Amino acid sequence: MASGDHKDRIYNFSAGPSMLPLSVLETAAAEMTNYRGSGMSVMEMSHRSRTYLAIFDEVKSSLRSALNVPDTHEILFMQGGATFQFSAAPLNLIGESGEADYAVTGSFAAVAAKEARKYGRINIAASSEDRDFSYIPAQDALKLSENARYFYYCANNTIYGTEWKYVPETAGVPIVCDMSSNILSKPVDVSKYGVIFAGVQKNMAPAGMAVVIVDKSLAGRELPYTPKIMGYKTAIEKDSMDNTPPCYTIYMLGLVLKWLETQGGVAGMERKKAAKAKLLYDALDSSRLFTGRAEKQARSDMNITFGTNDPKLDEKFVREAAGRGLANLAGHRSAGGMRASVYNAMPEEGVLALTGFMRDFEAENIKYK
Repeated sequence: MASGDHKDRIYNFSAGPSMLPLSVLETAAAEMTNYRGSGMSVMEMSHRSRTYLAIFDEVKSSLRSALNVPDTHEILFMQGGATFQFSAAPLNLIGESGEADYAVTGSFAAVAAKEARKYGRINIAASSEDRDFSYIPAQDALKLSENARYFYYCANNTIYGTEWKYVPETAGVPIVCDMSSNILSKPVDVSKYGVIFAGVQKNMAPAGMAVVIVDKSLAGRELPYTPKIMGYKTAIEKDSMDNTPPCYTIYMLGLVLKWLETQGGVAGMERKKAAKAKLLYDALDSSRLFTGRAEKQARSDMNITFGTNDPKLDEKFVREAAGRGLANLAGHRSAGGMRASVYNAMPEEGVLALTGFMRDFEAENIKYK
């Protein structure tokens, strides 16, 4: 069980929605019914009120600072999560040429490419499906098309446990990147991207929203039948308030960003996540029972995928781990095995508890393999 005053809390290794920092939950609880003397919950506030606009502006400012977002880019808070952006990106960017390049290195990238085909011609610039999405193609393997209006990739693949270790070179073609599962875990040069989007339910806030960071020079190119609510230009002009935004999720993101500052910011999170991932990968590399799913050069620091190569033994591991307060370790239904998601809010103590259980489980079960 988790340490501290909340001994009934588990270590939640879910891929998302994921755990939030305990101090963030405690602050939200304390402010739930009466936000800073306002006499009401943030859930009840008008998004046009002076009190809420102060929250909104502070969150945007904090996120801009955390990711060092340049003035050339606007931060948007859009409903629908990352999946909403699978349609919004091509609708806004694919333009008259109707072409885009996609790197398909996991399930979500494949779904994004399929969705984009509704709006134009999609060139698969690279794919790792030939080895069950266990690796990331190198730069020289990318087959870029001449008329592509943008290049799309998913920075971290939650299901298969792989992560891009480089930013693709695209000869000036705008890059659209889904950073849902590793945003705020390491510094990012935002200026290299046309669009960054991220569902917030992994490293940022409760589910229900995507953060979208858009190069403002790309706005206004949407296809004529783009729904107004999906248009980047409208969202920029209306400051994410053409309709009522996901007010409480934005507030929670603000609390997470304040917590992030106490952890040393994004640079601090990068050190912490590298240390946590090393603990788990060292345990896998020294094990006689467990094997990692992803190829070593492409291993994700956020989602560590592994198994025993015995489905029944995998099920036993997940079941017994839950009994130790180590929850949601089953792999995605399409991949099987196990998956430990160690997002920013997962403390090192949780990873140590998991690696300790792995050693105990191996000692008790290696003879049966």
